[in-house]
Amino acid sequence: MTDITEVASDLFRITTFVEPFNLQFSQFLFRDQEPLLFHTGPRVLFPAVKEAVASLIDPQRLRWIAFSHFEADECGSLPEWQTLAPASTAVCSLVGKLVSVDDCLSLRPAKGLTDGEVLETGRYRFRFLATPHVPHCWEAGLLFEETQRTLLCSDLFHQLGNVEPVTHSDVIGRCREVLVEYQQGPLANYLPYCTLTDATLKRLAGLRPKTLATMHGSVYIGDGAQALLDLAAVFRNVLNPSEGG
Repeated sequence: MTDITEVASDLFRITTFVEPFNLQFSQFLFRDQEPLLFHTGPRVLFPAVKEAVASLIDPQRLRWIAFSHFEADECGSLPEWQTLAPASTAVCSLVGKLVSVDDCLSLRPAKGLTDGEVLETGRYRFRFLATPHVPHCWEAGLLFEETQRTLLCSDLFHQLGNVEPVTHSDVIGRCREVLVEYQQGPLANYLPYCTLTDATLKRLAGLRPKTLATMHGSVYIGDGAQALLDLAAVFRNVLNPSEGG
């Protein structure tokens, strides 16, 4: 079952809980003059996500299909969306466009953004932030919607379980539990810790987001800056314990 929640004006969280993985997969639709979808979801979820989008807009009007990095849940159903929406363009980092997306996936040339570049969709304004290896992959990047101060943060703030759509409570404890659990099994180091990690999270905190829209788990509404700084501390402690103390 796919659930839809309006988490801010014109911003809809479209979420499917996949029980075998104990994990929610969320896509975020901005209903605007030029509608933007962040995350496509994997191909297996395309029929359900398409139906959800169709309840909010004519999916053929979809103009921008954005994602952080090259991974099934980020962009796996991009060809299906581009077939459905003939004027749609993929939006990713310039690195992603050059090394993977245009050759392997997109039906049309992607819009490759550089750090700080802005995409306007009508009422809303998205600033692209190059975040290599955060959450993971060289080509990673995030979008910050400046009008409502929403950070589309991909796998950051990952939480397990079929949790509530939106929370005003601290999610850091949940995030730490996931990292600790994953570090004990085959998914260890799915979020790498490198020389860029701490500085990137601090830079994101400097945006002072009000809403943190994560792919896996509850959207957090509150002091996004503090949450990002707290997440940086968790990463240091769990992923780089020699430095975290």
